[in-house]
Amino acid sequence: MAISRRKTRKPHAGHRLINGTLSTPCLEFDLGQEIVRQRREEAWLQEAGRSSTTLVKHADLRVVLISMKANTRMSEHQAAARISMQTISGHLRVHLPRHTVDLPAGHLVVLDQRLPHDVEALEDSAFLLTLSWPAGAEASRRKSRRAKRAGSRHRRR
Repeated sequence: MAISRRKTRKPHAGHRLINGTLSTPCLEFDLGQEIVRQRREEAWLQEAGRSSTTLVKHADLRVVLISMKANTRMSEHQAAARISMQTISGHLRVHLPRHTVDLPAGHLVVLDQRLPHDVEALEDSAFLLTLSWPAGAEASRRKSRRAKRAGSRHRRR
């Protein structure tokens, strides 16, 4: 019998978890409440001025709410997944290798896998980051990590 290892969490003021997990068939969120809660967190109050909350966590999909203070930046990075970024409030700028995307509230950008980018907050901002992998990709990544760990344990003996 397989045991579910779904991450459980107590619901915050901004969302309802039907059965207490981040991967149920139906989740509901009040993003305004979530943003208010994030901006009370220690991470928001620090110099980096960034706070994030994973709202949805499936093997092939993540949805993360990220708040950034004005004049802060996420340094260049890339994701193995396709991503979308939708600005909920504030104003962001996404720097890509060949151009820059202006992302005021209500705008959305979609980036392909492994596309280097950085994110700059021009004002206090909140955005939804959605990451999507091909079906089965998560299981493949877990299997690969297990094989690497097993190989390194074997070599140490």
